[in-house]
Parts: sequence; structure tokens; C-alpha cells
Amino acid sequence: GEDMNGNAQAGRLGARASPPPSGVGFATGAGLQPQKPPAERGGRDARAPSRATALSLPAARAPEPAPIPSPQRLLSLLRPHAGLVALALFLGVLTGVAGIGLLATGGYLIAAAALGTPILGLGIPIALVRVFGVGRGIVRYAERLSAHRVTFTLLTDLRVRCYRRLLHGRSGSVGAPTGPGATRSGDLLTRLVKDVDDVQALYLRVCTPVIVALLLGALIVALFAGFRLVLGAVMLGFLLLAGVALPWVVYRRSRAAQESLVANRAALQAQVIEMVQGLADLLTLGGLTADPSGVTAIQALLNRSKQRLIAVAGAQRFAVTMLAGGALWTVLLVSILLVDRGTLKAVYLPMLALVALVSFDAVQPLGEAVAALRGTTAAAARVYEVLDTEPAVADPPRPRPAPTSVDLCFDRVTFAYQPGGPPALRDVSFSVPQGGRIAIVGPSGAGKTTLVNLLVRFWDPAGGAIRLGGHDLRSFALGDLRRSIGVVSQRTTIFSGTLRHNLLLARPGASDAELLEALARAGLAELPRRSPLGLERWVGEQGIQLSGGERQRLAIARTLLLDAPLLVLDEPTANLDPITERGLLAELAGTMAGRTTISITHRLIGLEGMDEILVLDAGGIVERGTHAHLVARDGLYRRILDAQDQFVDDVRVAGRG
Repeated sequence: GEDMNGNAQAGRLGARASPPPSGVGFATGAGLQPQKPPAERGGRDARAPSRATALSLPAARAPEPAPIPSPQRLLSLLRPHAGLVALALFLGVLTGVAGIGLLATGGYLIAAAALGTPILGLGIPIALVRVFGVGRGIVRYAERLSAHRVTFTLLTDLRVRCYRRLLHGRSGSVGAPTGPGATRSGDLLTRLVKDVDDVQALYLRVCTPVIVALLLGALIVALFAGFRLVLGAVMLGFLLLAGVALPWVVYRRSRAAQESLVANRAALQAQVIEMVQGLADLLTLGGLTADPSGVTAIQALLNRSKQRLIAVAGAQRFAVTMLAGGALWTVLLVSILLVDRGTLKAVYLPMLALVALVSFDAVQPLGEAVAALRGTTAAAARVYEVLDTEPAVADPPRPRPAPTSVDLCFDRVTFAYQPGGPPALRDVSFSVPQGGRIAIVGPSGAGKTTLVNLLVRFWDPAGGAIRLGGHDLRSFALGDLRRSIGVVSQRTTIFSGTLRHNLLLARPGASDAELLEALARAGLAELPRRSPLGLERWVGEQGIQLSGGERQRLAIARTLLLDAPLLVLDEPTANLDPITERGLLAELAGTMAGRTTISITHRLIGLEGMDEILVLDAGGIVERGTHAHLVARDGLYRRILDAQDQFVDDVRVAGRG
């Protein structure tokens, strides 16, 4: 008798619900998702657009690029690893020197042997060829090892910083960076994965090639100038063309494409994730006959950017090859003239030609480096947008100890989701003594869930104060506060994993007996027994292997396992049939004993035992009292109850018919 359509609903929650500013409180498994701000919902009482409407909105327009961080800030990422960076750069230069030395000594050895030099006179060149040949491979391996060590260390540091910023609420809200589409889960995922990957490539693909090319270029020019200044001037000219002028042209030609690539990649990820999450609705509505979310248009823009970059990269490689050939022939011709004049020994001629040719291996990566520079900086801007966004809530400088008393007081609390926007709560005041039980009821959009969002400090009130144990919530550390509050929400989040994994989120050290007891109290005693795997049963992404009611009760089991002194029930039986609902409410009634309890609902069932009932409408308390007192009055509570009873009667009549 449970809502089996819950599977489709679960897949839609990620795109429909606006995430909370901090995920810490609901690593406990409470699964609460705050309601969207009025500006996003079209006003406080406006209904959210349907999935079909949302997907029909224009999607091909990518968000505006974020401000590019300064070079000093980008390079500051490398500062903690300066020693390893210096070692990798030294080994990179040494690898280049070994490669040049191998061809130089090899060319000299061939020429000397051809000119009849005695074998005893070739001992040193032969030994150098062996040293450079073997040493180049060893040094190259060490250089790759150290360079990737720097890269992966940087990747780890940056991704952990981003995740911690989101997890601890330091970015205001999940996906908080401002800008079009920034709060979409797909865009945030792109920032945490692909954009961070691009930023860590700053060292490997940009910094290292530039520094190594500068050092090797200077060494090569000095080597040629050591034979004759004119040879040094020739190499300097060609290397400047290949290493400065050509990369500048590549940068100019690829800058717009790189920016477009980063922006459209994020837009595509967001759209695809949204389509996958809403696939059930799309199939039902026939939305797959077209391209409702503009994925094809975004992919076309992405392909265009990639084709542009490929074309520029190909042209750059061709140009470097032509310049290398030009340098080879120019050095060869100048060297022949110098040999003819007797100012250069003929034995050096092959060596100079080969070194001139191999010199361009050092500048070849510069075009790719500058082409990647714009994409890397654009990705860095998006990552820093996450790291730099001011928090909506934060720990106090000197937090109080965790609350020991959980008597709760809302004192003239006012809150609006947008500055200057319509208030979601207006001058709300009530108190709950420790161990007391109250219910908050009212129509959709009245502000019920907003009260919970403020209680767990997803946001702070714009006016008034909320006190727990006589102290303002803002005086407690976020982690301590949220561990004191167990929330059961109608919007459950079940993680891809096993039953055990999902339950241990609430209490990592819980034993199997405690896990099974929590499942039994939530009405899921048979769930692990139906599988030979028991608690290791896989529940799938968003609990796809469970029914809607089973997901709801699994979230309840997590909260029961948390054993918090303050219990918040936000429509906990939304996906359950009436029989299961009444049984679970009876079980929860036992759980409420001794706990401060707030029950939020729009179905007026089981409220007779509440100490007080608050009726919310338009963000304010319009009625308050016990169930009997409110029924006796001809107010909003009585009208909601009459409408609910009438609906039940209509269903019964329709069933008999």
C-alpha cells in the first residue's frame, strides 16, 4: 500500500530542491532539503514549474565567465610544494640537456669517425653517448614521477578545500557562486571535478613547459654563440619566432574557444544531469521526442570550441615543424660558409645541425601551454568562486559548548530568502520547554519548512533570535548544534550504497544490533531479512531499489539511530499509506518521550497528544492552542480539518461506487 511512484520522485529531488547552505547537519541522514527562495519559486505561494516546463526553458546560453584570478594567486597554489616543484623543474631541464647532449655527441662522433679520427680519439664521445643515452631515460622517469607527484598533490589539496568549503557551509549555500545556473547540481559537479582537474594542470601543462623552454632556449643560444655569434643570433631568431611570436598568435586565436569550452562544458553537465533525474517525467510526458533542454545546441557549441582548438593546435605544430626545418637549413648553410672560410671546424657541422633540429622540442609545448592557459584560468575562476563566496552561516569565533538543555524559543523571528523580497516568516514567536511537543500546521508555502531551515542554521534570521537552552543558536558551533537535532523530512536522501552504509551516517560506530533495532523501530525489520546480504543489501542510487515508503522509513531509522535530544518531524509520513502512517506515528510517539519535539505537517493526523499546535499562514502564526481548542474555533485549523475529512469521505464514496 506504499507509494511505489516514489522511485521516480526520488530521482527528481536533486534538480528540484534548492540545497541547504551546509551539508554537515544532514550527513546524519536527516535528508532535509530547504525550500526554494521565493524569487526562484515565483513568489511565496507560487507553485514550482513542472519538469516539462523547466526543461523547455532555453538552455544553450552558457553562464557569463567569472573574473580571472591574478597570476600571483594561481601560482600561490604551488607555494606549499615549492621544494618538489623545484626538483621537478631541475629534472625537466636535465632531461632536455641529456637529449641535446645525446644528439650533439652522436653527431660529433659520426662526423669524427667519417673524417678518419683514430679510435682512441673517440673514447670520450663514445662514453658521453652512453651516459646521455642511459641518463636521459633515468632522468626522464624521475622528472615524470616528481611532476605528477606535484600535480596529484595539488589536485588533492584543491579538491579537498572545495569539498570542505561546501560541507561546512563556508560558501553560503551548496552551489552558492553567483551567476546564471550556478546553483544547479551539474554545474557544481563540473566545478568540483573537471574544473579542479584543469586547475591542477596549471603546473604540468603551463608552468613547467614555459620555464623549461626558457632555460633550455637560453642554454642552446649560448651553445651556438659559443661557436660563432652569428649562429647564436640565427638560433635566437628562430626560437623567438617559435617560442614567443607563435604562442602569442595561438593564445589570441584560442582564447575565446577555451572560455566557451569551459562554460559550455558546465552547462552541458548541468542539463544532462537534470534530464537524467527527470527521465521518468520526460518519458511520461513524451518529452524525449524533441530536445527540450537544449542539450543538442550546447553540444554543438562545445564541438565548435573543440574543433577550433584542434585546428589551432594543428596549425601550431605545423608552424613549429616548418620553423625547425628552416632553422636546420639556415644553421647548415651558415655553418658551411664558416667551414669554407676556415672559422669553423667541419667536424662540428653535423652536430650543430642536429642540435638546431632538436632544440624545437623544447618550444613545441609552448603553443599548447598558452592555449591551455585561458582554459585553466577560466576553470580556476570558477573554482575560486566556490572558495571565495562568503558564508551565509559560520561558526562563532568562540563557540559555546554543545547544548545540554534543549528548551527552544523563537523570539520575533523574521526571515526573507532574498534581501528586500517578501518575508517567508513574519514576527514568529513561540517556545517549547524541554521534553515538550508542538505541531506546526498550515497550507503549502506558509513557512513551515523555513522554520526548520532556520533551526538547523541553514540560514540565520534577518530579525529576532532563536535560542536553545537559553542561548542564541549562533553561539554554538554548527557541528555541535546539528548533532543535537534529529530531522526526519519528507524529502529523503538515500545514498548509493548498502543499508549499513546509509545507517552508519548517523552513528559511525553503531553495532549491527543497534542498526537492526533502528530499522525495526522504523517498521523495516523485514527489509534486511528479505535479502541474503542482510545489512549489506544494496539500495541503489537515491534508494532506487526501495519503494517510496521504504526510503522514508530508512531516513527515519537514521534519525532514530542519531538519538538527538531535539526531534523535528517534517512531513515524515508523506509517502506512506494511512495504515503504515498510523503505525509509524505510534512508534514515533514512543520515540518522542523525553525529547523536545516539533512536528510539521499539513495532514492533521495524530495531533491530539501535542502540547500546542501552531497554525501558520503567509509566514505568520494565525492560531495557536490544543487540538480540542482549535477544533472548537471556526478558524483556519478547523477549515483544514473539515477539508481533510471531506476528502476522506469522498474517497470512500468513490471506492464504494
